Amino acid sequence: MKHTVLISDKFDKEGVERLEKAGKFDVVYKGGHSREELLSVIDQAEALIIRSATKADKEVIAKASRLKLIIRAGVGVDNIDIAEASRRGIIVMNAPGGNSVSTAEQAISLITSLARNIPQASASMHDAKWEKKKFKGTELTGKTLGVVGLGRIGKEVVKRAKGLRMNVLGFDPYIPAESLTHLEIDIVSKEEVLKSSDFITVHTPLTDTTRDLVNKDNLKDLKKGVRLINCARGGIYNEEALLEGLESGQIGGVALDVFTQEPPPADFPLIGKDNVVLTPHLGASTDEAEFAVAMESIDELIEFFDNGVARNALNFPSIDPDSLDYLKPYFEGGEKAGKLLAHFVGGDVKTVDINYHGEIAKYKCDPVNTAILKGILTPAMGDDQLN
Repeated sequence: MKHTVLISDKFDKEGVERLEKAGKFDVVYKGGHSREELLSVIDQAEALIIRSATKADKEVIAKASRLKLIIRAGVGVDNIDIAEASRRGIIVMNAPGGNSVSTAEQAISLITSLARNIPQASASMHDAKWEKKKFKGTELTGKTLGVVGLGRIGKEVVKRAKGLRMNVLGFDPYIPAESLTHLEIDIVSKEEVLKSSDFITVHTPLTDTTRDLVNKDNLKDLKKGVRLINCARGGIYNEEALLEGLESGQIGGVALDVFTQEPPPADFPLIGKDNVVLTPHLGASTDEAEFAVAMESIDELIEFFDNGVARNALNFPSIDPDSLDYLKPYFEGGEKAGKLLAHFVGGDVKTVDINYHGEIAKYKCDPVNTAILKGILTPAMGDDQLN
C-alpha cells in the first residue's frame, strides 16, 4: 500500500521525481496552491512537505485526519503549529542543513552592499547618473563584525568574514565557549558585540530573548555608525528603533532580508532610505539550497516510512516502540520540568545533572533527557531550533 504525500509549496523538480520513482508513495504536488485548495486535499495526506508559504496552522491540522508527518523543507517552523501537531500525534521535522551556506552568503552579500553602497550606486546608474563621489564606501578589511548566534549559519558567516580579514566577535549564550575555539574568534558578551562592532549580523530564531535585540532603549549603546544586517527573522531588530537610529546617525546603515510583516506594508518606514538595503527574504533562495533541502526532506520521509526513524524531529524522539510505550508519559512531564527550572534559574544554564531512580532507570532515557533540555532551552531559543 502506497503512502500519500502532499507537497504544498514549490519544490525542487528532482525531489518530486525521486519520490515518484521510489514506488512507495502517491505524490500530490500542489506547489503554489491556494489555502482553500490545501484544505480540500489535506485529509488525503499521510505526510505533508512544506516550505515557508504554507501555514500548517490549527485549522489545517484539524482537517488532516490521516496525517502522520509534517516536514518543513528548511529550518524555521514558525509556520507550523507544533503544539497542535503534537496533541494530534503528528511528528514535525525540519531540514536544517541544506540552506546554511546560501543564507551565510546572503549575509555577506548584504554586508558588502552596505560597505560599498552597491544597490544605491546601481540604481543611480540605471537613472543615467554618474555619482562617483556620492557613493564612496568603506573597506571591510580590519573592521569588526559582531555575529550573534553561532549555529550552522553563524559559523559559515564567521568563515567568510575571516576570509575578508575582518575581526570577528561572537556571542551565543547556549553554545559553550570551549566548543567554539576552532573558529578562532573572540567570544564576548552581547553588550560587547553591540558596543564594539562596526557591523552586526544576527543568526538566531525569534524568541522572547532575541526579540528587539536592538531597541530604542539600547541604541545609545551601539557603536556610532554601526551597520546592522538581519537574514534570520524579522523582529530581532526593532524596526522603529532602526528608523530612529538611522535618522539620528547612531546607525550608519541597515540591510534586511526579513521583516516583522512579510511582505512589509507599502508604507514601511525604511523603504526609500538611502542607507538601507532591502531584499525579499532571499536567504535560502538559491538553486543549490532548494535542491539540498528537498533531498534532505525526502531522506527523512523515506527513513520514517521505511524504518520508523524520526530524524530531525522537533516534537518526537527516535526510540524503539517498546521503550516508547513506557517512556512516553515522561516526555511531557520532563519538558514541563525543564521549563519550570528555566523559569527559576533564568537563561544562564551551564550544566544540567539528571538522575533516574526506580523502574525508569532500566531504560535508555536519552529521549527524556532531550525533553528536559528542550524545556530548559525553549524559552530562549524557540521550538524551531531544538531538534
